[in-house]
Amino acid sequence: MRTIIQRSKDSYVKVDNKVVGKINKGLVILVGFTENDNEQIIDKMIKKIINLRIFDDENGVMNRSILETQGEVLSISQFTLYANTKKGNRPSYVEALNGEEAIKLYDLFNKKLREYVPVETGIFGAEMLVNINNDGPITISLEF
Repeated sequence: MRTIIQRSKDSYVKVDNKVVGKINKGLVILVGFTENDNEQIIDKMIKKIINLRIFDDENGVMNRSILETQGEVLSISQFTLYANTKKGNRPSYVEALNGEEAIKLYDLFNKKLREYVPVETGIFGAEMLVNINNDGPITISLEF
C-alpha cells in the first residue's frame, strides 16, 4: 500500500464537471494498492496517517496531527502510484492491484479512516479532476 499525503488548506475533486468531494483544512491522500495488501496493512497506514504530526502548533512548528486539528480528508484512489518506469518511457502498472480487488481495499480504507476523521472521496475508476491547494507545501510518501 502506498499513499501520498498532502497537507491542504482546501481541495476538491470533480467528475463530469461536478464536485463529488470537497474538504477544507486537512489532508489529501492519494491511495494505491498492490498484491498482498490487506486489512492489517490498512490499519497500520491509518494509524500512521492520523498520528502524523504535520500541522503547525501555536509556535508554527509542525507538531500536531489531523486529529488534534480536527481536519478532514479527501481520499483519491490512485493506481498510478505503482507505475514502474525502469524500462522504456511507458509506465507499467503490473504491480498495481486489479480494480476489482483494489476497490474493496479502498472502500475499507475509507470506512476505517472515517472512524477518526471526516472523509470525502472521488469516484473509484472515474476520470477525475483533483484540485489540491497544497499547504506548505507539505507532501509525504508512506508505504507499507
